[in-house]
Amino acid sequence: MDAALDTKDHTSDARVRAILIHGMGRTPLSMLILAARLRADGLQPVLFGYSAAFERWPPCVARLHHFLARNSQAQRYVVIGHSLGCLLTLAALPGLAQPPEACFFLAPPMQASQMARTFSRWRLFKLMTGEIGQFLGQPEWTSQLPVPTVPSTIYAGNAGPRGRWSPFRGEINDGILTVAETRLGEIPLVVVPSLHTTIMNSRRVCDDIVAKVKK
Repeated sequence: MDAALDTKDHTSDARVRAILIHGMGRTPLSMLILAARLRADGLQPVLFGYSAAFERWPPCVARLHHFLARNSQAQRYVVIGHSLGCLLTLAALPGLAQPPEACFFLAPPMQASQMARTFSRWRLFKLMTGEIGQFLGQPEWTSQLPVPTVPSTIYAGNAGPRGRWSPFRGEINDGILTVAETRLGEIPLVVVPSLHTTIMNSRRVCDDIVAKVKK
């Protein structure tokens, strides 16, 4: 199954292609605002779709790897992932004949998150997220994901609740992940005033991506 939605303008092959990969429990529709803004700024958005609830991890990674290879032939491109889409990207990058020029990770669960560990015990969560969703709370699984070798940037939100009644207490968070849980090695991290579920709609994130692509 190839659930990708291709929004490219076939008359504009000279533009940098931006592969957009949505998060868990979402669809490519969640990336349409970002796609429209990137197109307005001269990039060529292409959307990749998947279902965490119904797909297994290895076939999904293989499908994304093939999708990236197909969309990179004689084409400059970058990859922009949201949440679980970032982890799919990490897993799919190795072995590409033409790696992306850069990767941009929006609210990525680079570390096994406390929220995922909590919810992974709930039957409804298991039904909604399938095999892939269970991995997010396993430190031994997230720690085995490859670190990208291309220039990358992480964007983390800080608009989540803090304080005595917050599950995050005083830690800066986006409502799902703490900023610390989005870090990976020495990859630069940009904190923006956004929630986990809407960070892809942040104008600041889009402007920063465009600025880095057009350097």
